[in-house]
Amino acid sequence: MTAVDAWEYAARRFEPVRPRWATPGELAAELDPRTVQTPALELIDAELVRLRNTPDGRLVISIAPQEGKSQRTSRRFPTWVLTQNPDARLAVVSYELGVARRWGRAIRDDIAVYGGTLGLRVRDDLSAQHEWQLAGHDGGVYSAGIGGALTGRPVDGLVIDDPIKDRKEADSAAYRDRAWDWWLEVGSTRLSPGAWAVVIATRWHEDDLIGRLLAAPDGHRWRVINIPAQADHDPAKGETDPLGREPGEFLASARGRTVAQWEAIKLRSGSRTWNALYQGRPAPSEGGIFQRGWWREYGSPRWIERDDGTRFAPGADEVVCSWDMAFKNLDDSDYVCGQVWARYGLQVVLLDEVHDRLSFVETRQAVRQLASRWPQATLKLIEDKANGTAVINSLSRTVAGLIPVEPDGSKEARAAAVSPFVEAGQVFLPAPEVAPWIGAWIDEHAAFPNGSHDDRVDAMSQALNRLLLNPILTGELIVESQDLDDDLDGYEISPY
Repeated sequence: MTAVDAWEYAARRFEPVRPRWATPGELAAELDPRTVQTPALELIDAELVRLRNTPDGRLVISIAPQEGKSQRTSRRFPTWVLTQNPDARLAVVSYELGVARRWGRAIRDDIAVYGGTLGLRVRDDLSAQHEWQLAGHDGGVYSAGIGGALTGRPVDGLVIDDPIKDRKEADSAAYRDRAWDWWLEVGSTRLSPGAWAVVIATRWHEDDLIGRLLAAPDGHRWRVINIPAQADHDPAKGETDPLGREPGEFLASARGRTVAQWEAIKLRSGSRTWNALYQGRPAPSEGGIFQRGWWREYGSPRWIERDDGTRFAPGADEVVCSWDMAFKNLDDSDYVCGQVWARYGLQVVLLDEVHDRLSFVETRQAVRQLASRWPQATLKLIEDKANGTAVINSLSRTVAGLIPVEPDGSKEARAAAVSPFVEAGQVFLPAPEVAPWIGAWIDEHAAFPNGSHDDRVDAMSQALNRLLLNPILTGELIVESQDLDDDLDGYEISPY
């Protein structure tokens, strides 16, 4: 062997050895050929590898249920970690011991079956489902439920998988407090220096364990990966989808769900459940500016539909269209919202809405169609920004009454200014039987200003400012001896 060969041989001796399986997904595919790998699971793989290689790493992953998150994070990831470091002391925690114990048993049994492939073996004298250790090493897995003990067990890696069982637990402040207290007093105290922790869950409540972790003083330490079932980012705000999808595109499902099946789940689950469990963005049941119980409801259409398809709201003092447009100069379509509102004295009624992702050409068409359907709405308010200015310029010769509105103050300030009318019961919405989309409408207002979208809120606040707030402040609107309940004789009116 020459001197050069000897140096090369010595250098190779000290080169880091590449792990046999670069990710938990690669390991899963070798142990089980039926393993499905989706873009979402590839992202989870990459984040778990990053977490394991980051001292004191903290990771939050939220994704829709039944998309392989637990198999990958609570089963394959701990197994993969032990192949990298057989001395790693791991803990798997879930909402109850029985669930966590099943993951501990699954990891143990995988090692028992594939020990030769993995190069690992479980100790014969310490091999219980909830607690076992590798032969010849300090590493192993301990399983616990939220509220259970980890006393005397230093942990080098902690997996918390679905700390909340269901809606009942999520809506219980006592249970949320219990989960948080467990983290403060048990989970976080058992982490050894440099230990990592991951919480993976479907979101149920804005104040769940994930919500509290992120709101805590050290919440900035947690890296957050939220993978919505349907891409709902807003390119106009510089937002991107974690999987690089287009707005409105559904998740490539590990369960093989089709677009039609996703749409059916979205319709069946309702907007609150869809936004929380499937989109990872739970809205508070009571909004910071608009509370759900403030809105009032009418149960029958407040309009007459004529033979030509046009609509007329009898008895209305004023009817307006209010538009919030998508941002211009973007390739991706964004949400456009157009609403029709009627004023009866000092009370207003939402009559109709257009809400969709529309291109500029489609937006122009929607404005013309809504104007044609409601000729009584001679005034069309369009916020003078985004595509609004261009729409006004392009339609000024074909659609009458297009009025540019210059926004005054922040979105929050404009919404807060009209919220007293809602709280006073002066704002009426169609019942779900009249407008099936009203649930999502209320949810967006409940989540404001923390929700992912606010186009409906902008259109609403613009309309109420024109119909009520500004006329009252200027003294132009003075109503005497008028009551909307009298005007709505024969119609069902009730609070939401």
